Amino acid sequence: MAVPPSTYPRRLLPLFLGLFQAALLLFFALFVTYDEPSAQAEDTSLVANQVYSTFPFFQDIQVMLVVGLGLLLTFLPRYGFSSLTHNFLLLNFSMQWALVLQGLLHHFHHGQIHLDLHKLLISEFAAVTVLISVGAILGRASPCQLLVMATCEIPIYLASEWVIVTCLGVLDVGGTITIHIFSCYFGLGVSKALFRATQQPLHPKESPTPSSDLMSLVGTLILWVFWPSFVAVLCQPGDAQHRAILNTLLAMSASAITTVVASSLLERDGKLSPGHLQNGSLAGGVAIGVVADMAMPPVAALALGSLSAVLCVLGFRFLTPLLGRKLTLHDQCGIHNLHGLPGILGAAASVVAVLVASKDTSGSRPSELAPVGGNASRVAEGHWGGRGAGGQALCQAAGLAVALGASLLAGLVTGAALRLPCLARPPERLCFDDSLYFKIQDEAESPGPDGSAEEGALALKERV
Repeated sequence: MAVPPSTYPRRLLPLFLGLFQAALLLFFALFVTYDEPSAQAEDTSLVANQVYSTFPFFQDIQVMLVVGLGLLLTFLPRYGFSSLTHNFLLLNFSMQWALVLQGLLHHFHHGQIHLDLHKLLISEFAAVTVLISVGAILGRASPCQLLVMATCEIPIYLASEWVIVTCLGVLDVGGTITIHIFSCYFGLGVSKALFRATQQPLHPKESPTPSSDLMSLVGTLILWVFWPSFVAVLCQPGDAQHRAILNTLLAMSASAITTVVASSLLERDGKLSPGHLQNGSLAGGVAIGVVADMAMPPVAALALGSLSAVLCVLGFRFLTPLLGRKLTLHDQCGIHNLHGLPGILGAAASVVAVLVASKDTSGSRPSELAPVGGNASRVAEGHWGGRGAGGQALCQAAGLAVALGASLLAGLVTGAALRLPCLARPPERLCFDDSLYFKIQDEAESPGPDGSAEEGALALKERV
């Protein structure tokens, strides 16, 4: 018997994921292994120290991405199940896909890829770009569209990161340029191409409620607490890592206080906007990443955190509506305000930090870095890789240009591909609704046997 057309999109998701996981099982069986246990006591001790020093940071980052970021996206009142689940699904899918690609590109030796915690951590950083990018189209895209977006974004990110870190020698230990700026403008490019020139009206299910805003604010608090681990995990242990933690804490503390000030001043009645608090409090962590382990006075970290919070709040208040009207640019989660604007500020700060860094004392020299991409930096301490301060500053600016240009272009192409009808983009009236993807046991809101389930099936049939 023929399968009804309305079931095609529902079967496409398990088919896509099932084939992907089966291919991954085969790939791991053939090519992936662990390092052989060492018989040398000193080697065993070295491995143990690396695990004990890295795994606590790794766990902090897991909490950030799974719990903190997932809850941050629950500000949509009827899309909470989907926000949490799709975030969790995309994290696992993107991490595994990045693990395969990075293994083939950088770690494939003698027919084998030797897996360790550091490679897994680097793959998880690659997955972060997807989790940020989907914020631009959250609620208006189907799970199949999100998975295709992740499939396209990961290899483009890896290529961009290789150019920025390895070829240009950009210093970016916290991923401000390679992760935050890239993912932001990739997501905006996808949004622009996916929705074209049509302005997206305010959806009746789009407005947050007090309970959904509260859940989102809890996510913000979790992200705020664990963010220093995200910035410092790939720093060289010792002074550089210590500086990165301190600078990140100072920047985020300043951004939290400044967000309250800016939000209150922008409202006529002096009340605070939950959306400003949810995002502005994190802006300092985005901006500080690129300079976190560089030697700079504590006041610089505080100033950078405050400026990033002001940019974020002003972006929500003025820039997002302006971009929506003039460019018909849809940005559901405001990723441009949280990741784009503070990221550009941080990149500019890195240029200034390189130019003004004093070289006559060891405390003011840049540290030897371990970039987000996992490739060990060859920049010698205090010598900017032989380029001089001016040359390194130009490299920082070039890295920003590459991240912006590559992400926007790739996002536009990917967004055009997501318009394929087979990917089952939800119709407008069913956006921001968990009932399209989940069994919601809520009799108070269920209209009965002829209600949302059949409406969703009919709507999907119309799209296919």
